[in-house]
Amino acid sequence: MEARVHHPDPDPAPRAAAPPTSRDVARAAGVSQATVSLVLGDKWRGRVSERTAAVVRDAADELGYRPNLAARSLRLGRTRTALLVVPALTNEFFARVYTGAATVAAAHDFGVVLYPSPEGVGPARDPFASARAALDGVIASSMAADALRAIRGTDLPLVMLDSDPADPGAAAHVNLDVADGMRQVLAHLLGLGHRRFLHLSSAVPSWTFDVRARALDAYLREVPGVEVRTVAAPLSVAGGREAAERALGGPGPRPTAVVCDDDILAAGACKAVRRLGLRVPEDVSVTGFDDLALATAVEPELTTVRLPAERIGERGMAALLAVLTGRPPEHGDLPVALVPRGSSGPAPA
Repeated sequence: MEARVHHPDPDPAPRAAAPPTSRDVARAAGVSQATVSLVLGDKWRGRVSERTAAVVRDAADELGYRPNLAARSLRLGRTRTALLVVPALTNEFFARVYTGAATVAAAHDFGVVLYPSPEGVGPARDPFASARAALDGVIASSMAADALRAIRGTDLPLVMLDSDPADPGAAAHVNLDVADGMRQVLAHLLGLGHRRFLHLSSAVPSWTFDVRARALDAYLREVPGVEVRTVAAPLSVAGGREAAERALGGPGPRPTAVVCDDDILAAGACKAVRRLGLRVPEDVSVTGFDDLALATAVEPELTTVRLPAERIGERGMAALLAVLTGRPPEHGDLPVALVPRGSSGPAPA
């Protein structure tokens, strides 16, 4: 019988090293796997010392360990995804809110899905067949309360940005101090000698615009000799121009300052002033709100209130993460700042 000789492969392909596991991290750090899970899941505070948490993180970094997010989602019943609902995708302010929220989300292995609800009035339909299964929570920016009825019907935590803090349906609120922003605008114009005002208000029903109107009314009510006329306008350059043109060209003493709820309306007001053969700011001063890129694109550049859009997005995502982990979210309104530019000047004699 012929003998058969086995010849091994001359150069067997090397096996790829298995990726490190949480057990490897625990062994390297000299701790239990449960401790590794607490530290890398960011749930260690109050349970593990800072020194031990640092040792675990260092061991994970040295080994190149990355948590299995898919498995973690299955265990926790979570998708590590948040929905950000905004009134419009075309407004730069909401793009910056998204940037802030996405930055914080990425640092915690979360994703953010951006979803528009027309005009912020709604109703915003549930964008998924079952939002409950697809999301961990919802962040809504500058939305009317009734616009979120479909989303409120789920058990998802809801964080409201730039919205009514009295709304009982939200797990957390993050607001800008828009009332103080309006007061800063008025103090600036009063200091320049203005006493006749046109308030070009947004026709969009929203808490943030209501606050601006109330702040303007309360502030100017205390100043003797002041005249104020309020005109609502669609939130567009054309809407602002048409409303301002009618108001400035009407009978009676002409306002010397136009206070606008938004930079978009202010751009329209500047066009209206020029169409009437007047000058900004020599004849009529114009102020905006938001400090969009548009504010420095017009000539003269707009005096406006700078709103920290990215910061409110960051705080909103941080608040949602806090709610999901059972921690209290940070409180306090975000400060805003007046940015004086060329569109405001002394009241004409």
